[in-house]
Amino acid sequence: MLSSPLMSRLGSFTRYWLPLALWMALIFTASTDALSSSRTSRIIGPFLRWIYPGVSNLAIYRVQTVVRKGGHVAEYAVLALLVWRTLRRPQRSNPRPWQWSHAGVALLVAVGFAASDEWHQSFVPSRDGRVKDVLWDSAGAAAGLAGLWSLGRWKKRW
Repeated sequence: MLSSPLMSRLGSFTRYWLPLALWMALIFTASTDALSSSRTSRIIGPFLRWIYPGVSNLAIYRVQTVVRKGGHVAEYAVLALLVWRTLRRPQRSNPRPWQWSHAGVALLVAVGFAASDEWHQSFVPSRDGRVKDVLWDSAGAAAGLAGLWSLGRWKKRW
């Protein structure tokens, strides 16, 4: 039988670190050809044409851009929140004040991962790394943390 400290560490890893690692792996996988612009356009374009057959190519391009950039913002908002959660390890009956250091580290990790993700994309033939996408990712991470802070203030948790 496993000792109690080992079980505690295993439970802590499973609860905090594993979701973060899995989310980072998902982002890394999405940076491959699997979710390149040419692949997602094969889904979005036909779907829009099915809903509205007279949709223009320009409209499809704009919708695809909004969906792709929105995906950047959302995935990095979740990443920053998972990093914050891993650092803070919130407990139900233990309210603690907001610590900007946790938010700052979460933001730095998300921005660093965004930069490394775009660097990774520069090696994928159907992708290219863009500084602009790092900015979208960073804005998503900041928005996620700002939303969390606002929610905590509204619920009087900090």
